[in-house]
Amino acid sequence: MCDISIICPTFNAGQVIERMILSVLNQTFKSYELIIVDGGSTDNTKDILSKYSSSLIYISEKDQGIYDAMNKGLNVATGEYVIFLNAGDTFYNNKTLENIYHSIGYSRPDIIYGETALVDLNRNFIGMRRLKAPEQLSWKSFRMGMLVCHQAFIAKRSIAPNYDLAYRFSSDFDWCIKCMKSAQTLFNTHQTLINYLNEGATTKNRKASLQERYNIMVKYYGKTTVKILHIWFAIRFLFAKIFKKNA
Repeated sequence: MCDISIICPTFNAGQVIERMILSVLNQTFKSYELIIVDGGSTDNTKDILSKYSSSLIYISEKDQGIYDAMNKGLNVATGEYVIFLNAGDTFYNNKTLENIYHSIGYSRPDIIYGETALVDLNRNFIGMRRLKAPEQLSWKSFRMGMLVCHQAFIAKRSIAPNYDLAYRFSSDFDWCIKCMKSAQTLFNTHQTLINYLNEGATTKNRKASLQERYNIMVKYYGKTTVKILHIWFAIRFLFAKIFKKNA
């Protein structure tokens, strides 16, 4: 058993996955396990993973998509906490895990969260994620959208359910809400935790992802509340667009 299980679902990500692996292996905090769940890549992913076979747990088999792969990783994890990284993501720096554990001390909150930096394929900084993590987070916070990036959301394995495979693009949104509903304590690190590669399945399928998120929000917060909030989102977007045009 370790303190944290780092789970990475991947498929044909040979272009980026080594950086992710090195960002984990170079962490100064060493009580972790790295679990990589590969959906049967046909590029050079397997060759890269073989270089680090002694430093990670490797599952390679066909799956039903990214959330099925995440479930496979979750089901073999032994850490007190779990965090999910995409193959193109990295920890913010080599002391990220050390800083997290230093900040929580002996409190062991159910959920730990922080901020996310956006980077491009060359690891150039694009900017901070538009939605900033709230000072106080609860399951009701996500009425305003996914205020914490999935990769900067760390949950105790004991409260982490499997991902709902009914959602193809936004099951992470549903999963985070479920975790928060089960949590007693949520801790804001006030730290940037992740360099997030600014592309992926959700970005490429934005319309379908937004529809799933809307359905998830209705499930937890009610249709009337969600409709009112989306009218407000539309008005806010319109005013921001007008302000930008006139600036």
